[in-house]
This record gives sequence, C-alpha cells and structure tokens, in this order.
Amino acid sequence: MGEKPHKRLEVWRKSMDLVVSVYEAYEATAGFPSEERFGIVAQMRRAAVSIPSNVAEGAARGSKRFFASALHIARASLSELDTQIVVSKRLGYLKVAAGVLASALVMLLFSL
Repeated sequence: MGEKPHKRLEVWRKSMDLVVSVYEAYEATAGFPSEERFGIVAQMRRAAVSIPSNVAEGAARGSKRFFASALHIARASLSELDTQIVVSKRLGYLKVAAGVLASALVMLLFSL
C-alpha cells in the first residue's frame, strides 16, 4: 500500500506540527483556571486536531469538490483555534512564548 495522499500535503504536515504544539503547550495552560482546562483547553485541542483530520479526509475522498469543502472546514477550525488563542492571551491565561508559537503556526497555515 502506498503513501496516504494527505501525507504528501504541506498543509497536513504543518497542521500536524500545530497539533503537537497545542498539546505540548500543556505546561503553558497551567495558569488557566481549573475549570478552563476542561473548557477552552479542550476546545483548543479539538479544534487543532480537526484541522489535519479534515485535510486528510478531503484528500482521501478523491473528489476535488469534496477536497475543497474539507479545506474550508479545516480553515474554519483554524479560525476557531486562532480565536481561542487570542481569548486565552487576552485573559492572561496563555503564557507569551506558547501563545507566540501557536499564533505563528496558525498564521503559517493561513498562508498556505
């Protein structure tokens, strides 16, 4: 069996990097109130995982129309994650270094 089609896509690889950075930022979420670790932190993780998942699903379907639709959904999840990062920074929950890294990856993905 050959390589999966999504694994050749730069947007999938970069979005996987973003997922890892969101999960590795767990230490950065230590400053979040405990109720937010199960609220906004969980939302951020779900949104991050949704991005490469939608890219992979769209690439696997083989239809250009479905792939384009899946990319729109992935971009919406990216916007959702971007908003959650901004909210977390504005509330003072997210440490600067983790927020800067995540924001940089989000901007990179928007440029692809």
